[in-house]
Amino acid sequence: MSCVPRLVVAAPSSGSGKTTVATGLMAAFAARGLAVSPHKVGPDYIDPGYHALATGRVGRNLDAYLCGPELVGPLFAHGAQGCDLAVVEGVMGLYDGAAGEGELASTAQVAKLLRAPVVLVVDASSQSRSVAALVHGFVSWDPEVRVGGVILNKVGSDRHEELLREALDSAGVPVFGVLRRVAQVDTPSRHLGLVPVAERRAAAVDAVAAMAAQVSDGCDLEALMGLARGAGAVPGGAAWDAAAALVSSPPPSRAAAPAPPHRPEGPCPQTPDGPDGVPGRPEGGASERVAGRGPRPVVALAGGAAFSFSYAEQAELLAAAGAEVVVFDPLRDEQLPQGTAGLVIGGGFPEVYAVELAANEPLRKAVGELAVGGSPVAAECAGLLYLCRELDGLPMCGVLDATARMSERLTLGYRDAVAVSDSVLAVAGTRMRGHEFHRTVVEPGAGAAPAWGVRTPRPRVEGFVQRGVHASYLHTHWASEPGVARRFVERCRTS
Repeated sequence: MSCVPRLVVAAPSSGSGKTTVATGLMAAFAARGLAVSPHKVGPDYIDPGYHALATGRVGRNLDAYLCGPELVGPLFAHGAQGCDLAVVEGVMGLYDGAAGEGELASTAQVAKLLRAPVVLVVDASSQSRSVAALVHGFVSWDPEVRVGGVILNKVGSDRHEELLREALDSAGVPVFGVLRRVAQVDTPSRHLGLVPVAERRAAAVDAVAAMAAQVSDGCDLEALMGLARGAGAVPGGAAWDAAAALVSSPPPSRAAAPAPPHRPEGPCPQTPDGPDGVPGRPEGGASERVAGRGPRPVVALAGGAAFSFSYAEQAELLAAAGAEVVVFDPLRDEQLPQGTAGLVIGGGFPEVYAVELAANEPLRKAVGELAVGGSPVAAECAGLLYLCRELDGLPMCGVLDATARMSERLTLGYRDAVAVSDSVLAVAGTRMRGHEFHRTVVEPGAGAAPAWGVRTPRPRVEGFVQRGVHASYLHTHWASEPGVARRFVERCRTS
């Protein structure tokens, strides 16, 4: 059970300024010497990179769709251990969640699961007294959601601020801060949102500092900390722990539903961070007991600017299952880490770095040889593109008999999936939930042995299973099915 003071930063809609306020609050409180735990509602990989810069801690996701509502509290407690404050950035509008699933995966649901007060960031640029009606609607819509107050964004003048405060005072809603209508902090975007920290680290450091200054100047940090201290204890038992999760999770079986989220006892170890904020393996403790059956196989985890998307818990589970997780950068490293027995390539932007990836012929050859030799390879989205013969006409690893290209069409959404073929990750029939987010097309979209059968938005098969390779567009959160990590590491030992 976690009693860490905490706030959820939400908004009526996307584009209101959540990321600026949440990241700025994290950095402002961290500058005061507080240990701040950063979290993001939903599957987004990019915002947590900015959160990590602001706090010096790994940014973690809280996704009730991918992991189930029961894991939100334990995963939060895992990330927040030893911290003085936790700040949770919401997703979309406060009450927006998975399409057609009610409140599932919404910021409101996560706030209720965490018993956390909500600070509503309101874009006030085109309103005055109407702000009270807008805020009243969000405050009263769900009585179980505690909206503690608002931060007004894009306020034009002293007179504008006076009108807004007067309206909200009459509605009985505290104003915790006012941010003026100024030039936006330099956080450039492109086809899938903000440019990740890994691609612009120096500029991102400056941007986070600017957010912190803006929030510190415009917000009452003492009042916000007081609100955070009023959060109730998080229900759901002890913090999530990778080693305990592996012990309590049965091996994946045919036609099995995802294992129920566990509630392990005892504290979870902190993990040292590797390059670009990717967690390293836990040292000692329960993870060593899980790994005690044999030598630790090296699992190479792609990182760097082209492959910057990875949930922190994935590396923690691999380490707890007995692997030595070694991060490498396909843009810089011409060989896989020494002794590589398995390869994990997550999400990112290989389309942006296709020229550089194509030019690194030694690494492409090494990846191809590893895959042809039957070693386990797990590739998600960007990893799928990298394993194709070519991407936008440029040579990639050639592991898959498929081509990839950029597309104008955005593919985005949660997916219910079932494993179609036995693979290094799961046996056929294993059910998992995933998320797609890309503007690329792979042709063909599935191999002779597909990876997943997907129900939404239309029934289809997707991805590739061949030899030891599992490649797919779906991003999955392995904390929902820890047996995936155990199976992968066991295959690394025996391949």
